[in-house]
Amino acid sequence: MGDDKAVSLDLSNYELRWPTSLFVAEGERILRSKGSSWEERAKWLMTEALVGTTAVADFEEIPSHKDPAADPWATTASRWGTAHQAGKDQCDWFEELINRATELGHAAAPRPYWPRRHGRGLSHDDRTQRDNRQDFARLIGEFAGNGYLAEVFGEYCVDDHDDLPDACEVIERRLGTPDLWPLAPETWGGDTFYGLIEVFHDLVSRPRKRWHHSHGGCGWHHSEFHNGPARILYRCKVNQLLREAGIEYELAAEGEDLGRLVAVTDDARSALVHRTLNDSAPDIMTRIRHAIALFRGHDTTVESKRSAIVTLAGILEERRALIKDQIGKPDEGALFEIANRYDLRHRKTDQRGDYDEAFMDWIFWWYLATVELTNRLIASRTAG
Repeated sequence: MGDDKAVSLDLSNYELRWPTSLFVAEGERILRSKGSSWEERAKWLMTEALVGTTAVADFEEIPSHKDPAADPWATTASRWGTAHQAGKDQCDWFEELINRATELGHAAAPRPYWPRRHGRGLSHDDRTQRDNRQDFARLIGEFAGNGYLAEVFGEYCVDDHDDLPDACEVIERRLGTPDLWPLAPETWGGDTFYGLIEVFHDLVSRPRKRWHHSHGGCGWHHSEFHNGPARILYRCKVNQLLREAGIEYELAAEGEDLGRLVAVTDDARSALVHRTLNDSAPDIMTRIRHAIALFRGHDTTVESKRSAIVTLAGILEERRALIKDQIGKPDEGALFEIANRYDLRHRKTDQRGDYDEAFMDWIFWWYLATVELTNRLIASRTAG
């Protein structure tokens, strides 16, 4: 009986380089849609998402299915390899890996080597000042090498390489700038760099299947593309690059400005944006999305911030009776007095305009938090 009990999978040698939730989502999809090539899809996922080849090698050592014709006198361990894999076929092993993915560590930069430890290497400040455009070009090279641009740029094959799309034209149609492919980061200005970051967010698409074409050394070909997981991974990688470079923008993960560079905020305000975008009623959702996009865009202006505040003030005005009922006078009036006394909404001559832009930031977040509060009040009334 002891041989039939599977020993828990040892995860100590595996490290993720993907977000855990993305790895789990793609792994569960493979498990749901098992077919004749599910093992190859699983190996491709592990090749992409985990550091090194250890996991794939361990996976390949396990039988693809339990063999009832195996020697009945052999022990489980001698039939199926090492004892820690006892009783498992590849499906069992992969399913446990996915189910326990939250236990996996994430790949981290190696500890400093001798020169840096002894003060003779690049300092942290030097590292953050390194040419981030070169880093971005290398990152796009990695995505391209893994087939993430094959859906839009096509893929060279020794047997069929005619009529491939012109990658330069694909980018130019979106960005309006010619001759940007192959990437030449030393030629970019700031607008081009930031534009390319946004363009490639919309171009990447993850191939869930690949096959190796050996004829003429052709190499890997990719298929079954999906842009959802690709964009999640792209945002994760690019946002990490921007943080390390000290650039205070990130790619938005939701909202009207999905995939566009927005100003970085702290975790609490990011959570507020997420709740408001996901919990607002349909009748205000379009305005909420637009106000957030106006306010946090990397090219935002004083006027766009003012417009965002006016949009939120309009929503609160519609909910004034609710606010008055829950908060009461005179506190309810104070909420609107700021928008009315300063040149935010009505823009009258007797309104104050001599205030710092930071005031606009404060009033926006206050109003957005109040919208989120009223969402919860409405939800609680409905539930009651």
